[in-house]
Amino acid sequence: MLKPLKINWKIALLSFGVVLFALIAGGGVAVGSILHLQEEELGRRLLVTARTAARLPEIAAGLEEEARQPQLREAAERIGIIHDATYVVVMDMQHKRLSHPVPDRVGTYSWGTDEGPAFAEHSYVSKAKGELGTALRAFVPVMDSSHMQIGTVLVGRVLPSPGEVILPFAGQISAILLLSLLVGLAGSWALARQIKKDMFNMEPLEIARLLVERDATFHAMHEGVIAIHNDERIAVFNERARQIFHIGGEVVGRPIREVLPDTRLPEILELDAPVYQQEIFIGGQHIVSNRVPIRVQGHTVGAVAIFQDRTEVARMAEELTGVKAFVDTVRVQNHEYMNRLHTIGGLIQLGQGEQALDYLFRMSGEREELNRFLGTRFFHDSLTGLLLGKISRGRELGIDVQIDPHSRLQRFPEHLDHHDFVVLLGNLIENAFDSLAEAPEPRRVLVSLEQDDEQLSLLVEDNGCGMDELVRRRMFERGFSTKPGDGRGIGMHLIAGIAQKGGGTIQVESAPDEGTSMTLFFPMTEKRQPETGRSENENG
Repeated sequence: MLKPLKINWKIALLSFGVVLFALIAGGGVAVGSILHLQEEELGRRLLVTARTAARLPEIAAGLEEEARQPQLREAAERIGIIHDATYVVVMDMQHKRLSHPVPDRVGTYSWGTDEGPAFAEHSYVSKAKGELGTALRAFVPVMDSSHMQIGTVLVGRVLPSPGEVILPFAGQISAILLLSLLVGLAGSWALARQIKKDMFNMEPLEIARLLVERDATFHAMHEGVIAIHNDERIAVFNERARQIFHIGGEVVGRPIREVLPDTRLPEILELDAPVYQQEIFIGGQHIVSNRVPIRVQGHTVGAVAIFQDRTEVARMAEELTGVKAFVDTVRVQNHEYMNRLHTIGGLIQLGQGEQALDYLFRMSGEREELNRFLGTRFFHDSLTGLLLGKISRGRELGIDVQIDPHSRLQRFPEHLDHHDFVVLLGNLIENAFDSLAEAPEPRRVLVSLEQDDEQLSLLVEDNGCGMDELVRRRMFERGFSTKPGDGRGIGMHLIAGIAQKGGGTIQVESAPDEGTSMTLFFPMTEKRQPETGRSENENG
């Protein structure tokens, strides 16, 4: 259950600080832009003023005739007042000032570092720092009637300070700044609230601790765990997965198809549905895999696979199956031997000692012959023990379990082992026993295994109740069963999975009240069947 939503004020203050910094930085850039634009505009105006002054007849006359210099100074002063210039200075070709706003400087010489090009017939604007402050200065040459330069006009204007530039707009800037701060504060609060909501009302430290705990949990698991994002890049690859697939180096963030091309995790993103307990080959390893899509708020954001090495699972299943088979065999044999002892005891009590001895020899011979037959035809002891147990179980139930005398099994098909065949034979024979539960006499089950270099066929046939069309269509579905009770509907599903794993096919012939014949065909070579072509149902 999520905690009540609270605002993380650290995030809110940080967001507000970012907004405030952005405003200050943006304001600085804006003021700088305004100053630059004003300088450009002022430079153009000063250049126009200097050109106007350079064309005045009084200026040219004063440069050519010393007697007319008073009129030159009056014209320069008038131009400065009209065009709001800080100063207008006229200099002859010797850099001598003929006009200046400071009377004491009239007649002195000027050697400013930015004046040189002006005496070579160049017009331009420069920035210089003087006693009155930083000023823009426009230089324009003065030409005589024969187009020869006779002097230079310098028009200057002291630049305003940033405060003087901003002051006329102080009201508007203050209003914009205040509004921006209010919007930034509201946006920061909303952002902090949304981030808190997206993080399931968890603090950053809680998320960091949860991430560390998650990684530690994944790496401590005995099962392999691989998770990918929607873009098929690896999000989790725990230590057990590295051990199973012998993967070294950092793989998180890399495409899953590049690291392990056959995990079949990307297909979960396409199917958007889980797949449980599927046996597949990944990186040359035979594993049992559960693959599930990862959903957040109803949307699939990735997929995760949890798997075990099939070798370990098979070992555990073999141990469990072996213990159960051993217990069942001992129980059945105990019951069978008790019946035989009762028979022998009864014959002895009746004084039929010779018949009792014949009966004992006959039973011992049959058992020895059966053991010898199974031991020579089936190379693995687990199959021999299973068949002996099922034959004894059949006798207890009044069912004649017959092993085809031509049966033989000297090696397993590709990708299958003795555990798979224990599951196949055990489930098929038990299903036959169930179908014969209410069948009339005689009740029999025929088991046949035939093998050559190309193919292995496994047949289990009974004369029991049979199946109708609906049962034949659904018999391989997980959880489907015609028998009541929980935990049913697994056996045939396992058989279908083993058939698919071994690249085999299943042929079923059945009819109600006539019996069922189920045959599995497995190729003995590496050639595999395509994905799910696993069975052929035929009417008997």
